Amino acid sequence: ALINRVTHDGSESPLRIEVVPDADWVTISQGQRGPVRAGRFLIHGSHDRGRLARNRYTIEIDADQAFGTAHHATTLGCLLLLDELAKWGRPNLVLDVGTGTGVLAIAAALAFDRAVIATDNDPVAVEIARQNAAKASISQSVHAFVANGLSHPKLRRLTPNLIVANILARPLYGLAPDMARIIMPGGYVLLSGITESQARAVTARYVSLGVVLEKQILLDGWATLLLGCRSASILFD
Repeated sequence: ALINRVTHDGSESPLRIEVVPDADWVTISQGQRGPVRAGRFLIHGSHDRGRLARNRYTIEIDADQAFGTAHHATTLGCLLLLDELAKWGRPNLVLDVGTGTGVLAIAAALAFDRAVIATDNDPVAVEIARQNAAKASISQSVHAFVANGLSHPKLRRLTPNLIVANILARPLYGLAPDMARIIMPGGYVLLSGITESQARAVTARYVSLGVVLEKQILLDGWATLLLGCRSASILFD
């Protein structure tokens, strides 16, 4: 169909409207992006598989129906802090809440050589996370299942000393009491999905429950928070 459009100078020019075939435009657009380096981690899509030298910290993640390819500032901030935490020690158990593609769970399993529990309220995301863990040859380390928040029976008795949650400010605010309750003394909570303007309120919420802000990363208007539980003198083992 042809209609006229008015340009900035007041003149008219034809505008063509066409029907395009159905396509997964998110996958197409993100699949055209290059690899992302975050500290020692290198995240890439399958289209770059043959161009990169692989090592322990190379992770293949394709854009799909779940969030997390490392191109977004929130995922990047979490990866940078996971890389830093890996230089401090190793947690006994990692919990990744809202795992999406599983990229952070996979990164934690590779960096710490520990078991990671990965949950998401979306069954599609859980299946994608499992597939990505298998692709990284660490299915035995990443245990992904469907759960809403921390209410699942499998989570009630867990005592992780690292919790990762890259979701949104509102659910992070609501989950704060449960996270503060289950985190081991000397452990850490790594949060993102928070805008820079939301960071102060989220931080205050967690500090009121006995954790302290250890570090904050600001990228492109997004904040990543690392909070620590200092009720024990040893952080990790």
